[in-house]
Amino acid sequence: MNDLQITTKEIKRVALLEVNGRVDSTTAGKLGEALNAAIDDGKSRLVLDLANVEYISSAGLREIVAALKRVQNLAGTGDLRLASPSDRVREVLELAGLDEIFKIYDSQLEAVGSFT
Repeated sequence: MNDLQITTKEIKRVALLEVNGRVDSTTAGKLGEALNAAIDDGKSRLVLDLANVEYISSAGLREIVAALKRVQNLAGTGDLRLASPSDRVREVLELAGLDEIFKIYDSQLEAVGSFT
């Protein structure tokens, strides 16, 4: 079963998206839709919690990079930050060089708090 669950909450004017499952070519679009929905809703400060993502493909990485660019273009103060990626996901981010582009935090609390 390849089901991806995404929950969006708002904490201190930051949209927190908790992702649960595998982000691959079949589910990456769902992640992109959730990110775009938050941006369309006027959210320019996003945190993507990757604690429960055991795998992310290049399609998933493209979605988060596209959302980062969109939120930065929309609002000069906008940003997308990553929280608690698993070791495997962190390794993929590092291999793709995305650890240089995204601010990555060890916890949701740190990531959300980094916006204040």
